[in-house]
Amino acid sequence: MTSPSSRHVLIAGAGIGGLTLACALRRAGVRATVFERAEALRPVGAGIIVQMNAAVALRRIGLCDAVVAEGERAEDSRILDTTGARITGVDVRSVQEELDAPMVSIHRARLQAVLRAHAGPEETVRLGVSVTGFQDDGARVTVSLSDGGTVCGDVLVGADGLHSAVRAGLLGARPTRYSGYTSWRGVCPASDLVKAGHFTETWGPGARFGIVPIGHGEVYWYATLNAPQGAQDAPGQTLAILQERFAGWHAPIARVLAATPPERVLRTDIHDRPPVRSWSRGRVTLLGDAAHPMTPNLGQGGCQAIEDGVVLGECLTAPGGVEDALKAYESRRVRRANALVVMSWRMGRLAQWESPAARFVRDALFRRVPESAARRQLQTLVQGLR
Repeated sequence: MTSPSSRHVLIAGAGIGGLTLACALRRAGVRATVFERAEALRPVGAGIIVQMNAAVALRRIGLCDAVVAEGERAEDSRILDTTGARITGVDVRSVQEELDAPMVSIHRARLQAVLRAHAGPEETVRLGVSVTGFQDDGARVTVSLSDGGTVCGDVLVGADGLHSAVRAGLLGARPTRYSGYTSWRGVCPASDLVKAGHFTETWGPGARFGIVPIGHGEVYWYATLNAPQGAQDAPGQTLAILQERFAGWHAPIARVLAATPPERVLRTDIHDRPPVRSWSRGRVTLLGDAAHPMTPNLGQGGCQAIEDGVVLGECLTAPGGVEDALKAYESRRVRRANALVVMSWRMGRLAQWESPAARFVRDALFRRVPESAARRQLQTLVQGLR
């Protein structure tokens, strides 16, 4: 049996979860190698809200302050109707003070840069090569790489996203589940249009629009729309399509869209997978979207990947064998993450309603929910982290 300090952990994927795990392992003095198919970790992507539960997890590996410094602290979060009237919301600042935990919005590239800076020396992350398969002989794991090479290690962690090759080898190839709606995400220099620290999501018929300031003078926005799977925008028409679809919605939506460079808009169909009871076998496990991909309706996808990375790092550096470590990881993570997959799916279905009568009743009910209920949900997320 190898001691935790002498283990070599192989990580497929240098996304948020994979890099968080690498940071946790480095802090404990355990060697990790991350394999990333991208040729470079470029500053692309959109924004993410590092919610309080994820910030608490990052604090356990000494990275919370570094992430907060690169983003923008939340003050208030609201759901609005298309006129800008409040449906529901929560005073996030007071909850942060109560729980001594920050909520911060940040560009994904800046979050990734913070994590990469603390993940280890340059050779920790091997770019331009991905894990394509593996063999677990009970004593070691041998991974096959896209460049034709192989590498041996003590543990393999699939952090390679929704279409994970490690997951396919572990659980078999299974289709993803389409949510029924597509999404657009963008970043623009529009901080003068949005009040600092104020996050909003607007609900309309079969569509939503979110606006989140992310610091550094930038605003992250996202839009969803009920649409057939696989539909695409005509080349060069994305912003025009969005401007037409969200015309008449409250300010500053039109101005945010107008301020967005076309090359900074991404379109992605929204998928998840039905939860599974186990993510591990032998010396191989999964984390993040490879383990429990979820729709973005609770803002917990990246946050749960962060929690996975921190908790798995704690389990792999505790005394005991690898299989015991992975069992402990599952016992701490499976139920919590799977519950959020289910909740997020249901929230998305509700938020995407098109019927005027159904939306009227939904909005009326949400307006009657006291703010204390939303505060309790945030508290539960923080206090439920193990």
